Order: sequence, then structure tokens, then C-alpha cells
Amino acid sequence: MSRSPGRVLPVAACAVVLVAVVGVTAAVLDVEGRRAIFSATLLVLDAFGAVYFFRAARRSPYPSSWRLAGLSRIAAIAAGVTLAVSSVNGSEALWWTGTVLRMLMFGLISAGAVISRMVDLSGRRRYAFGAELLTVLASGFMLTWYFALDPLIEHWEPGPLWVATIGYTIGDLLMLVSASALLLGGAVPRLTHPVTPLVFGMLAYLVTDAIWSALAVRGLHPESSLVLGCGILLATALITLSPILISTGSRSPVVRQRLTGQPAWSARLPLLALVFGGGLMLIVTVREDHILLWGGLVLGLIVMTTSIMLRQVISLRDSRDLIVSDVLTGLANRTGLDNAITRSLRRHEHGTLMLIDLDGFKLVNDAYGHPAGDHMLTTFAHHLRASVRHTDTCARIGGDEFAIWLPDATDDTPAIAERLLHTPTVALDDDTVPIRASIGLAPTTDADDTVKDLMRRADLAMYHAKRAGTHSWTRYDPAMTDRRAEDATLTEDLQHALDRGELHVLYQPIVDITTGRTLGAEALLRWEHPARGFISPVRFIPLAERSGAIARIGLWVLEQALKVRPSGSYMSVNLSPRQLQDPTLVHDVLAVLHRTATSPSRLVLEITESALVDDTHAPTLQALREHGIRVAIDDFGTGYSSLQYLTRLPVDILKIDRAFVAELNGTPEGRAIAEAVIRLAQVLHLTTIAEGIETTDQALELQTLGCTRGQGYLYAKPLPAHALTEVSTAPDA
Repeated sequence: MSRSPGRVLPVAACAVVLVAVVGVTAAVLDVEGRRAIFSATLLVLDAFGAVYFFRAARRSPYPSSWRLAGLSRIAAIAAGVTLAVSSVNGSEALWWTGTVLRMLMFGLISAGAVISRMVDLSGRRRYAFGAELLTVLASGFMLTWYFALDPLIEHWEPGPLWVATIGYTIGDLLMLVSASALLLGGAVPRLTHPVTPLVFGMLAYLVTDAIWSALAVRGLHPESSLVLGCGILLATALITLSPILISTGSRSPVVRQRLTGQPAWSARLPLLALVFGGGLMLIVTVREDHILLWGGLVLGLIVMTTSIMLRQVISLRDSRDLIVSDVLTGLANRTGLDNAITRSLRRHEHGTLMLIDLDGFKLVNDAYGHPAGDHMLTTFAHHLRASVRHTDTCARIGGDEFAIWLPDATDDTPAIAERLLHTPTVALDDDTVPIRASIGLAPTTDADDTVKDLMRRADLAMYHAKRAGTHSWTRYDPAMTDRRAEDATLTEDLQHALDRGELHVLYQPIVDITTGRTLGAEALLRWEHPARGFISPVRFIPLAERSGAIARIGLWVLEQALKVRPSGSYMSVNLSPRQLQDPTLVHDVLAVLHRTATSPSRLVLEITESALVDDTHAPTLQALREHGIRVAIDDFGTGYSSLQYLTRLPVDILKIDRAFVAELNGTPEGRAIAEAVIRLAQVLHLTTIAEGIETTDQALELQTLGCTRGQGYLYAKPLPAHALTEVSTAPDA
């Protein structure tokens, strides 16, 4: 209903505890005045309750329920005063008035409790909830019938005792319904919640009052019992504490958040009630010596009813599992994830939320069909379970979006993220497809974090991981900017950029470092946006890959480049990893070669290291190479290179990244990486091309190291097609 109170009790709560302690102490010391002391103490506690129940109504999403409880306290005060006066002057009218007011007290507080739970339910859920309450009520009725009502009917003539005992017994049953409604309805998600004293107070009240009635019908005098008096006083104090904790437990604005999460143990309450009622029937049958006549019937009824109840509990559990579980993968769904995070946050546990998105999942669905996509999802779900602790919560919260909540997570979250990225492969038709993912991490930062806050941070971190395009993980940083709206706009513009003539190709010559002659050229795509001006390829190429536009744009660049390729030279064109996933790529490339009358030996396709390490690309690369097309690894050494891939996959050229060329300064340290790449290429019989050569000293040092081909501003900036023809006079490469 509201936030949990702090560790220090409010002043009003301390006052209630003090009043209860003083009342009990005084009752112990003064036997003669015990009844008056209990009555006076109860009036003070009820007065506190009346005030604070109405205050709690202003802070709760269930104001009418708290107001009804406040009215019940007023009825209790009126009943106490009226019965006290009646005991002095012997007025029968006042006795009846007090008795009716006391019954009204039970009815009002019970109505408030049931209404607070019923308002969140509708349809079958409301009927199911009512059935659960009826099960508990029936169990309580059996107990009160045996100990109070049956002796009353057998041994007493109808009169005031009849009315009081029956009325108070009904009141006790209503109190049982109230406590059960709050427990079954999820109003007590944890024992430290402010509603907990109210529930325990109700239970203590009904137990004490039921014992009181049972003693009264047997001719005893419970009003003189110290234990029963203290029990009623303690129960009233607990009932009074809840509204005080609700209304004074937090100074923050009221949060209108309803509590509907039922604790797991409370689902067993109807079953326990059934077991208790059946056990009572069996005990009574034996005790009353009717075992021969009734024993078999009672035993059969208990077994039959228990079986039905067990079946209903299982069905109820299945229904609740459907609410919090994903049907396809068996993981938690969004509701289950939210519940797990909320429980941790309420316990002030630190944790980390991982948001995981499968890269390229739409392509799998499109190429292989939805059953194949479901197979990939379930395979990844098994991978998640195997990669985390049993205390972590794995969830599928969208089509191809997963999440993991790691409570009490420490610095090992990067290791877990790395483990998750080592994803399995799935066999789809005749192909083996890897599962690639991007992960966003969002650790808790303070006590005020909410599920919404963590989800927003993890989503932003995952967005940055996907923008990097490397199947990686990223931890949330407050400095991160959300460019998704801008990316969406650019992606939409990019879909039409080709048709509008906004894209064009420039060409950077690749030369023989020794002679300076042009051997070929690399095609470089550029975008001149009509409103934003020049947009860097670093910005728009990832957008083209994520949207799928790269396939059409890539083939257009290939055709434009081959059309302007100078005679006798070769053309180097970049190939996106997304294009390599296209099963028609080889056919499309050969069709472009045919249309432009270009020999396959005059084409070099450049791929990144991330594409190199993907085993599923090997058949495509091998098919291209079998047709005479050469394959180059672009920016070698900057990705996650592995020598085993170079020895196993069809590669012809290694391009040394400009960052390593820039380090060349005539020292062993400066040329270490460039030299290592060149030596590696020589051993593997690969050609090396150095990128970003800007000075003659760099060119000379590369030549000395054994690299004879390069490109960079030293020779030429990226040129338009007509300028490329003028500088390309080299013989066949």
C-alpha cells in the first residue's frame, strides 16, 4: 500500500507499544481492577486506530478499505463504552446496543479487507479468489462449531448468551476471512511490510476471541483471564500499528501502486485449511467413539476432498506459472522478471540487469521460417540457463529479446557477459547458423532504483552495443546519449537515398610502393544528405546493416565500381557481414561481373575480421574464391583476429590498419605490429596492403619491412571516377 517504514518506529507507533505495555503491567499488578484496565487500554488503542486508519486512507490506493477499518475502530470504541456502562447499571438495552456495535466492528473491518483485494480482480479470478476464501472459512467454521456453537446449542437455552456467542463467532469467522483475503490477495509481499501487523493482529484477535467464546459456553469466566485479556490487547495493538506505519512511514508523495503479487507460501493456505478441517473431522469421529459408523465415510470424504483440492492447487499453480512464464522457452516473461527485480529491490539488494538482443534474428525467420526461429530461441534459452547461477532470473521479454537479473551481482558480470556471447550454433536445414547477441548491462546505483529505471539503462546500453556492430556487451554509463530517434530518422532517409541520388562512390588508388604505379583502387561509399550534409560511413553503414538496406546498396556500389574500373587494374569493394548472410550473394556478385564484363580476377572483396571469425561465412567466401574473386581482410589486427581462421578460411590479402602505419617512426617499438602482420602474411603466402600512408618515411619503412603495396594521402585522396582514370596507367596487377 505504501513504502516500508524505516528502521526507526514512528512516535505514534512507540506510543501504542507503550500504552499496551502499561496496560498489561497494570493488569498484572491489579487483579481487582483488571477488567477495567483492559477496557480502558482498549479504548485508547482503538482511538489511536480510528485516527490513523483515516490518515492511512489518504496515502493508500485503497482509501475506502482503510476508511471502513477506521469506522470499525469507532464502532469498537462505542461498543466498549456502551458495554462498560451496561455492566454498571445493568441496562439490557445498552447491552444489546454494545453487542450489535461489536458485531458491526467485525463486519466493517472484514468488508474493508475483502474489498481491497476484490477490487483488483475480475471475472474468473474473482470467483477463484472467493472459492479460496470459502475453503478457509469452512475450516474455521468446523473449529468454532465443535468448540463453541455445538456446546451452546446442546447445553444452553436461547437467550443473550446465544446471541452474543453466535454473533461473536460470526465475527471471528469474518476476521479469519479478512486475514485470509489479505494473505491470498498479496497484501503482505514480505514480513516487513506495514500491513503485516494488521494480519497478525486479526489472527491473534480471532484466536483469543474464539477461546473466549468456547470458555463462556462451558460456564467459565473468561473475562477474568489475564492471558485472554492480554491476547485481545496485543491483537488490538498490532491492528493499530499498521495504519500508523502506513501513514507515517514515508515523507515522499503517495505512490499509487497496488500490491497484487501473492507470496508463494500463501497459495498453500486453502490446502492447509482443508487438511486442518479434515483432520478435525477424523479426530472428532474417533473422540466421540463413532469410528465404526462414521470413520469410513469421513475418511473417504477427506481423501476425495483432498484429491480435488490438490488438483485445484496444481491448476492454480499452472495458471500462475502461465502469468509469469514464457510459453515457448520456459523462462520467465516480463511479469516474472519484474517480480524478481522488485523483490530484490525491496530487500535493498544490489544487482545487475542484462538486456540481450539476438542480432540478425529477423533474417533467420525470413530465410528459414518461424519454426527455425523458435528453435533458435529455445536453444539460446538453454544457453542462458547454463551460463548463470540458479539464483539468477532468466527471462524472454520480447520476440528475440532476453533479460537476466543477477541479484547480489559483483564484478563478475563482465565475465558472465563474455560467457553469454560465446553462443552455440543451431542446425537449420543444411546450414549451421551461429547465434549472435548484443548485451546491455545496467547495475543498480542507489536505493531509489526502480524496474523501469534499470530497464531504461540496460536498453540504452544494449543500443550502444548494437551500434558498435561487433556482437559485444556494453555497460551503462550516464554519459550515454540516446540516438535511437535520430537513427530511426536516418534509417528512413537511407532507404530512399539511393533512389534520390544522394549516394556516390569515391575511389582511393592502391599503388606499388616501390614504383608509385597504380595497381587498383578501393571503392568508398559516401552519403551527401540534402539537409544534414556529409554523413560519415561510420555513422550510416551500421544503420544500413541493421535495416537490411546494405544488401541493395552494396550491390549498387559493386556495379558502379566495376563500371569505372580502369583497364588493367583491379577494384576492391567492401563486403558487409550482413551481405555474407545472404544466400544469393554469390549469384548476385557473378551477375554484376557479367553485366560489367569484368573478369573475376579483377575483383577483390574486403571483409572485416568479425566476418572472418564467423564459420558460417566460410562456404560463401570459398564459393567466391573458386570463381576467381580474391578476398582481403580489412583493418587486420584491430578486431578479434585468430591465426586459425587465417589458415583455414579462403583469404588472399591482409590490409594493415592505418593505426599501425601511423606508429611507424623508425623505431623497433613503432614497427612491431606492422612487422608482425607482414611476417605473418609472408609465412601464409598472403599479399599485404598498408592503409593510411601519409609520409615518405612511412612508405620507405614499409618497403623495408617487405610490404610493397599501399594506399593513403601520400599517393592520392579518395577521387571521383573521372580522376581515377587519369592516375590509373599501371600494367596488369
